Amino acid sequence: MSQQNENKKKIILTGDRPTGRLHLGHYIGSLANRVRLQHECQQNILIADMQALTDHAEDPKLVRESVLQLGFDYLSVGIDPQISTILIQSMVPEISELTMYYLNLVTVARLEKNPTVKDEMKQRGFSRSVPAGFLMYPISQAADITAFKANLVPVGADQLPVLEQVNEIVRAFNRIYKTNALVEAEGLVSEVSRLPGINGKSKMGKSLGNCIYLSDSTDEVKKKVFEAYTDPNHIKVDDPGKVEGNMVFVYLDAFASDKKKVQELKEHYRRGGLGDVAVKNYLVEVLENFLTPIRTKRKELEKDPAQVMKILKQGTERARAIAVQTLKDAKEAMNIIY
Repeated sequence: MSQQNENKKKIILTGDRPTGRLHLGHYIGSLANRVRLQHECQQNILIADMQALTDHAEDPKLVRESVLQLGFDYLSVGIDPQISTILIQSMVPEISELTMYYLNLVTVARLEKNPTVKDEMKQRGFSRSVPAGFLMYPISQAADITAFKANLVPVGADQLPVLEQVNEIVRAFNRIYKTNALVEAEGLVSEVSRLPGINGKSKMGKSLGNCIYLSDSTDEVKKKVFEAYTDPNHIKVDDPGKVEGNMVFVYLDAFASDKKKVQELKEHYRRGGLGDVAVKNYLVEVLENFLTPIRTKRKELEKDPAQVMKILKQGTERARAIAVQTLKDAKEAMNIIY
């Protein structure tokens, strides 16, 4: 059996929390993979608006507006709604009901020990004041994954502990209720590391103000590139420069198709005689070549937001039909269908 035919059996669950537009880090970390995988697997892309509210409960307007922004971004990068199912989490109530049942299979102590949850709590400054919804993120994700019978979940390495807990819930449910209604999921770890922020500090993140968004204008892209962190000791053009940790070269490695030219630029920069302005202008050119078709497609989509929302709702309807059956199977196993 060919690898492609084998992959056709894979049901994928992936997605994002809607809290704004998507950026280059999202593309490198997940979007490019989704565009590729949609031709090989049955893919479900979840707009996790309920999970976004776990740390944005006081700003539901941001979450609501961001749902449509994600729709624009998904479609503009090449996600095809004819072969990928894009759905809105809150419009599938079966996910919430499954979450409630799974809550009884996990202890608070186990949730608090999850390293991914601990790290994200630390990033947000939570301690004992953590919202209960945020703490139960792995349980909510278990409902997301199992509702659609997903057996493959693209994740970063930092998310593997969450997936491990998801599978613990699946095994506990199937054991306790003597069923095979739920399916365990395998993690597909991206080979591409997270893209750092343009300032060289941490990963690219909305709250950190170090993003280049997929929808940024030409002027915005150029402004941000020219603010990029390079080598602070490369003061004069003739000075030898450091490539490692230099964000311009990090981004060229990620997006430039002419790898030979990038290597030549690195060698020139290291020995001196190549200024930051020249390499930054080249990066602007590279990013513009990459972003222009995405930006053009997005502008077309923005002319008819109702049509994009219709696509999201149609995908949600298709996905919900699967979730309804999963919930029925789970409730039959628990003997609570009345």
